[in-house]
Amino acid sequence: MKSRETRICVVGLRGIPGVMGGIESHCEQVFPRLKAIRADYDITIVGRRSYIQSLPYDYGGVRVIALPAIKNKYLEAISNTAIAVLYARFILKSDILHIHGIGPALMGPLARALGMKVVVTHHGKDFERAKWNHVAKAVLRLGERVATTAGNRVIVVSRSVTEELCRRSPKLAAKIKYIPNGMTEFPEGSPGEDEKAVLEKLGIESGRYILAVGRLVPEKGFHHLIEAFKIAQPESKLLVVGKADHDNSYSRSLLTQESDRIVFCGFQTHGVLRILYRHAALFVLPSTHEGLPIAALEAASQNAPILLSDIQPNLDIGLADGNYFPVGNVEALGAKLLADYAMYRVDRGDIATRFNWSRISEATETVYASLE
Repeated sequence: MKSRETRICVVGLRGIPGVMGGIESHCEQVFPRLKAIRADYDITIVGRRSYIQSLPYDYGGVRVIALPAIKNKYLEAISNTAIAVLYARFILKSDILHIHGIGPALMGPLARALGMKVVVTHHGKDFERAKWNHVAKAVLRLGERVATTAGNRVIVVSRSVTEELCRRSPKLAAKIKYIPNGMTEFPEGSPGEDEKAVLEKLGIESGRYILAVGRLVPEKGFHHLIEAFKIAQPESKLLVVGKADHDNSYSRSLLTQESDRIVFCGFQTHGVLRILYRHAALFVLPSTHEGLPIAALEAASQNAPILLSDIQPNLDIGLADGNYFPVGNVEALGAKLLADYAMYRVDRGDIATRFNWSRISEATETVYASLE
């Protein structure tokens, strides 16, 4: 045990709690658990002022602060991370800087030069996202390279990406560790919570809607789902939960598809999401890109039948072949929407065992301990 607290600063995310995004959900689950495991960890999470309140606050024993960011999809994450690195070194006197995402990992060399140990969590191949132009994709590829070279330790949430990185850089394999995302256990609502009222407000009925959850960005593939839904014409409605980070032509084009059978309901709290997963006839994730999809694990926690595109990160969850359809294949997806949804049910207990946030937090602690 060290004579003083180990100071850890977490950067690269928008903030917690209840902020939309896979990285945000990951951090919301892991860091309060880490603090419970190690009381001598002084953990500060840096978020962005446009997503969380400006005054510092505590969440599960973790300090959360907001710092500025340039409100631009290309510069928001990296500008906030650059400021956060300096804040971590000169204000917090941090021992460990934990960077989330390969874009923010570009600041890893600066953190190392300032004397901090660096942990990077690789949440997915962001350079494959359709929303980025060629320059941004090249920068993100560089970020992945910097993450593996400048990071003292690298955590990867996808097993297949872990294996790929180790094959590509065998000399760095010893510092690369697979630690997945987990299956969120939603807290039960208050005794007086009226689930029926939530469904009625959204114009849906229990067991009579198909659910999709995620940001309104091209790589989530919601345009494929909407097209397949319109062709197949299943009896259920389609409910899409989520919004765009930045207003753009893609998100606007999706919203123009809204009708009495296709419903967009924007960002929803954990309490509402729990209800929506629980009462869905089917959860569909038609992504063309993921890290390890937390939304699919959330759906599994509420026993929703699950249908996923067959990209490798979705396959990494390890569901039966019948739970997948060929990515981007509208006809195949449409056929799946007309099948018996009971065949898409999953083994909740098995998923909860393999993707357990408590064990994930313990594994993250071992990474930190190896740097002390």
